[in-house]
Amino acid sequence: MKKIMFMAMMMTIAISAQAMPYNTARNEALFLSDKMAYELNLTDAQYEAVYEINLDYFLNINTQNDLFGPWWNVRNRDLQMVLGQWQYDRYIGSHYFYRPLAWRAGAWNLVVYNRYNRGLMYHRHPVAYQNFRGGHSHRGTSFYHHHHFATPATPPRGHTPSARPNHNHHPGAPGRPGHAPDRSHGGHGGRR
Repeated sequence: MKKIMFMAMMMTIAISAQAMPYNTARNEALFLSDKMAYELNLTDAQYEAVYEINLDYFLNINTQNDLFGPWWNVRNRDLQMVLGQWQYDRYIGSHYFYRPLAWRAGAWNLVVYNRYNRGLMYHRHPVAYQNFRGGHSHRGTSFYHHHHFATPATPPRGHTPSARPNHNHHPGAPGRPGHAPDRSHGGHGGRR
């Protein structure tokens, strides 16, 4: 009897300590990156990189102890290379971006859902959503170390998370496979 209970307890621990499945990580990285793009006024190139960084982080979280461990540090290092100074300062000041995951009731929870409704999307899917499977972030040198990202010089005036969402996008639907983002809307890649 003790052996059976011990085995059941070990299975429960093993199940609750699993890595986030790829499709879950992909969708959570999309949702988080979309909100970061909105609040931090990301360029198209930054949006792509931020999605990749968030996905890499989520894919490398295996246990509750990983939430703020080495992969969280890698994420922060990579984001510092991608974001401008005011963007990074705002990122650190926004707990739902800076510490995006919480472990509650035996499951991963994306903290940004406390601020935004699940169906609310401001941007189209990044191109990387269709084909990036993770692997840019490493504990050694950053993949983004030699990349240059143009950043908005200053925060936009009156930029608050109260603008209307993009109602043309259906959550969970893939972007436009095979199509580059529309670049005809004032340099925002048609995402705003």
